Amino acid sequence: MISTYEPASKKIRHYSANACLLPICSLYGAAVTTVEGVGSTKTRVHPVQERLAKCHGSQCGFCTPGMVMSIYTLLRNHPEPTSEQMIAALAGNLCRCTGYRPILDACKTFCKVRSSDDRNSRLLFSTDEFQPLDPTQELIFPPELMRMAENQPKRTLSFHGERMTWISPVSLDELLDLKASYPKAPLLVGNTSVGPEMKFRGVFHPIVIAPARIPDLNVVKCLDDGLTLGAACSLSVVKDILTNAVVEFPEEKTKVFSAVLQQLRTLAGEQIRNMASLGGNIVSRKSTSDLNPILAASNCMLNLASRGRKRQIPLRDIFADGVGNNTITPEEILVSVHIPYSRKGEYVSAFRQAPRRENALPVTNAGMRVLFEEGTDTIKDLSIFYGGAVSTTVCAKQTCRTLIGRHWNKQMLDEACRLVLKEIALPGSDSGEKVDYKKTLIVSFFYRFFLEVSQSLKTMDPCHYPGIPMEYRSVLQDFKTKMPQSIQIYQDIEPSQSPQDPVGRPVMHQSGIKHATGEAVYVDDLPSVDGELFLAVVTSSRAHAKIVSIDTSEALKGPGVFDIITAHDVPATNEFYYSDDPEIIFARNKVICVGQIVCAVVADSDDHAKQAAAKVKIEYEVLEPVILTIAEAIQHNSFFEPKRKLEQGNVDRAFETVDNIIEGEIHIGGQEHFYIETQSVLVVPKGEDKEMDVYVSTQHPAIIQVIQTASLGVPANRIMCHVKRVGGAFGGKLLKAGLLASVAAVAANKTSRAVRLILSRGDDMLITGGRHPFIGKYKVNEEDLNVHLEEVAEVSLLKMDNAYKIPNLRCRAYACKTNLPSNTAFRGFGFPQSALVTETWITGVADKVGLSPEKIREINMYKENEQTHFKQKLDPQNLIRCWNECMEKSAYYSRKTAVNEFNKQNYWKKKGIAIVPMKFPFGLGTRYLSQAAALVHIYTDGSVLLTHGGIEMGQGIHTKMIQVASRELNIPMSCIHFCETSTTTVPNACASVGSAGTDVNGMAVKDACQTLMKRLQPIINKNPKGTWNDWIKEAFEQSVSLSATGYFRGYNENMDWEKGEGQPFTYFLYGAACSEVEINCLTGDHKNIRTDIVMDIGCSINPAVDIGQIEGAFVQGIGLYTMEELKYSPEGVLYTRGPDQYKIPAVCDIPEQFSVSLLSSSQNPYAIYASKGIGEAGLFLGCSVFFALRDAVTRVRNERGLKKTFALNSPLTAEQIRASCTDDFTEMVIGRWRGGSV
Repeated sequence: MISTYEPASKKIRHYSANACLLPICSLYGAAVTTVEGVGSTKTRVHPVQERLAKCHGSQCGFCTPGMVMSIYTLLRNHPEPTSEQMIAALAGNLCRCTGYRPILDACKTFCKVRSSDDRNSRLLFSTDEFQPLDPTQELIFPPELMRMAENQPKRTLSFHGERMTWISPVSLDELLDLKASYPKAPLLVGNTSVGPEMKFRGVFHPIVIAPARIPDLNVVKCLDDGLTLGAACSLSVVKDILTNAVVEFPEEKTKVFSAVLQQLRTLAGEQIRNMASLGGNIVSRKSTSDLNPILAASNCMLNLASRGRKRQIPLRDIFADGVGNNTITPEEILVSVHIPYSRKGEYVSAFRQAPRRENALPVTNAGMRVLFEEGTDTIKDLSIFYGGAVSTTVCAKQTCRTLIGRHWNKQMLDEACRLVLKEIALPGSDSGEKVDYKKTLIVSFFYRFFLEVSQSLKTMDPCHYPGIPMEYRSVLQDFKTKMPQSIQIYQDIEPSQSPQDPVGRPVMHQSGIKHATGEAVYVDDLPSVDGELFLAVVTSSRAHAKIVSIDTSEALKGPGVFDIITAHDVPATNEFYYSDDPEIIFARNKVICVGQIVCAVVADSDDHAKQAAAKVKIEYEVLEPVILTIAEAIQHNSFFEPKRKLEQGNVDRAFETVDNIIEGEIHIGGQEHFYIETQSVLVVPKGEDKEMDVYVSTQHPAIIQVIQTASLGVPANRIMCHVKRVGGAFGGKLLKAGLLASVAAVAANKTSRAVRLILSRGDDMLITGGRHPFIGKYKVNEEDLNVHLEEVAEVSLLKMDNAYKIPNLRCRAYACKTNLPSNTAFRGFGFPQSALVTETWITGVADKVGLSPEKIREINMYKENEQTHFKQKLDPQNLIRCWNECMEKSAYYSRKTAVNEFNKQNYWKKKGIAIVPMKFPFGLGTRYLSQAAALVHIYTDGSVLLTHGGIEMGQGIHTKMIQVASRELNIPMSCIHFCETSTTTVPNACASVGSAGTDVNGMAVKDACQTLMKRLQPIINKNPKGTWNDWIKEAFEQSVSLSATGYFRGYNENMDWEKGEGQPFTYFLYGAACSEVEINCLTGDHKNIRTDIVMDIGCSINPAVDIGQIEGAFVQGIGLYTMEELKYSPEGVLYTRGPDQYKIPAVCDIPEQFSVSLLSSSQNPYAIYASKGIGEAGLFLGCSVFFALRDAVTRVRNERGLKKTFALNSPLTAEQIRASCTDDFTEMVIGRWRGGSV
């Protein structure tokens, strides 16, 4: 939080900001509060921190400090905020673990009006425990800064760094002189444009001028014809000024202000708006600016100044292809912007469509204004500007000129659409952007403007103007983000259970408070080691090529560069075999994908290492073929062996006897893990016996040890891996973490120094693989469900039946070999893809036979004790219970009727609803992969130190293990401590994957504790009334060992692929989800209205943690199936390399009503305390949103008389939804269909 003091008004302003964009030089005179300053466990935990932790709002905890700061800053400005203010404050924050619900639960406790969540719901936390928020107890603004602001004359500030100079002038004249001297120096106010250019594009500015302190650039003037705002005003300030103006002035005068506000509400997040300036947004002329089209269309004026000259130009001129002297010259400064009042008979609107509703750059946006001849609908003046379409904002000049004098009617609309499509020529793009979608939006936006203005004309004069049909009106309202209502239903504790026994209770995450205070330590928080070096990797820029030469001469000359590490520096093995094909540490002679590590630079700082890495020159010779897609792999017959097949019944005969056969295919895109903590490792050589301490963010310390020992040629007993906690992983911190740790270890070995490697988000996304993309091909006979399937990977074959009994089935799996980074495990591991294929053909059958999808699902669901297609027995009783309970809790049939009613009354907006069952098999396929060990020490003061092989990455495993130990030892959780997972305490531990962490480590902890209790039992029997401490003291005096290991051999799982049968799974989790959505047919945008989930997870060890896992997985599933789109260039370069281009769900994407119920009285005899492994299963239920969207699209197409069968792929983005809602506008663009929709 940044706090500044304004001496003139004597006001203190607090605002949140992104630390990564905030230059320290810009903070002169400001007070900075970080999460540590808000509160700590050493001083006092602040109510924001306490409530976030106690409401279970942190899982991995890496994003929690950011959440704390956003909420804290809002409360400093508004101690009792509205829920709208709270939602807006969090729009710029991302969380990958929680699904946001528990974070919002914490937020609601501060809001003015508490929302009424459902009565049946029991809170997972107790509000009685919260300390009250007392604004008088907050940190004061430092008096010395206040005195400095009031008494010190403002002076020019200059800061000189290693490569650049920062100059901050205090007067306009001084600024104009500087600009004349340094015409190329950028003006920097919020650093939201210059900062990313320097960081991501390598743009370098030796001199930067920061004019934010100049009064003329911060002016706010109210004139007769409008408002004049200083160019340095932040977008947040502009928003506040315009909001007040809209309240203050009559509506007729504020239409421009309202349209600008419409864009400001969703432009970036609050943290960016607090920094970004109005002038910077205009002058950068970016095509993605949401403000420029509306400001240009509204006839805003720019006040420019240069030495000895001031002038005023219309804002639209800076987009007029730089004609004559209209554009801004290098020495000119934009001083202020004049935004005019609107006039009578003038209508102004702004539109945008983005990959995510908030905090996302637009695909296309628009600003439109029309002025009518007084008292008529004859166009006197018309302005149409678009952004996002080409390289800058563009004006449809010809169209506007042609339409002047026309009446505002259907003929004008038809002509306008045709003209504007002809005039706005969109270049074909190779960055994966779809031109057709942009063109469709261009005309759809104009149509929306046409509807708005027609309705306004009717309001003005109902006798003369018909307005628009009732069923069109809902499209005039954009989707807004509301504070979600949520319900959580979980089992009661048995009355006989001891109050001290924590199992089954919603216990707070053991690190929750530390997450919220910023005291939780991750790899990059470890203090620097003496002589430590920083490593930056150099990656391949070619997908398949021979390395001709590597020139490191320029890089080695860089400041602070210590050495360059290549394959020649690897002492032993450079290749690691986890399967038939090796994982390579450093590419030696050739590269097989873009992003493969070729070499690495070590230097005395992260910046120096990165600067040098950029100077390494690699010469390539391209090799053929370059295979980037599944289709290309099929074409080149590029597959991994073995190809797998499973068969049941007689498929060929079943197909011979029927007429109705459905064939189809679905493409499912990959998914980036987007853990909030990127891959991180610190390797510290100990200086003797080749020992190394490795601190690494991984799910599998043992594999790190194995890969490092192989690459360094030392025994495993010299490599000590330590993991305290991981900032999110989801399957993405296994093998690649091992390769990266080896890169750092090789560097540490060569230099004999500690080496730190923290990947930037862009490098992380480029180097590491994600979820496997799929193509599922199916052929189904609908009468008796006979299926022939082709898809990818063993696990997906075993799990493809989802919840259905398929009498005749043949499925084959082919894993494709491509020139992209190797994909890896990702939550659900094959099931989310193969089960989506199954649900797709189930829906296809429903379409074909004219029954509802839920009927087809019910008919074919496993009903009684049956066998799966690989002959494993299952009892589907809880599957049926989940389905029926979800039907009932979601009131499915009555809501379906309401959806039908809504759809009859609305043409351009449609709702959809879907319910999907789930059978999720639990198991890792072989026994040795699920073995586990634990080590428990009891010290003579009675305290217990617990360690096990599981990794804490947000799923609360350490919290649950402490709950287990607390029950077994019959002592309070507060007596038990978990320090870290390490290869020194638990050797050869299996990876924390496959939802198995709690199951297997819980058994090991239980075993160790029971061993200790057996040893203590004679002492307890002798002194039954003694305390725990008495018994431990006595045990020590009797020389009873107070340390024990516990062990679990693993589950007896097996699969015989030759016979196509086995028992690869130990048990099944069941669930069902019902989701309702609403789509905007003109843009493809959608809103998640409501989701009800029922899950069978046995007896929950910790309902707060388990419900958090279900919700977090579900929201990740929404991302997979509806939003998260990976885009590659034709050369195999990943375009979507960061939060700018790759959109994960944010607060605006979660359902407005979100209910999770745990199935009651469910037992699981196979796992600890009858629980079930819960981490992954919920992700697939996100496809209920996919099928609800499909339902809405189907209803649109049925109403418009379009053919039944149509294919939808995953992710089902706004672009696909818009293209499937075929109408006159898509027809104009693509020429698909002629109907009378407009």
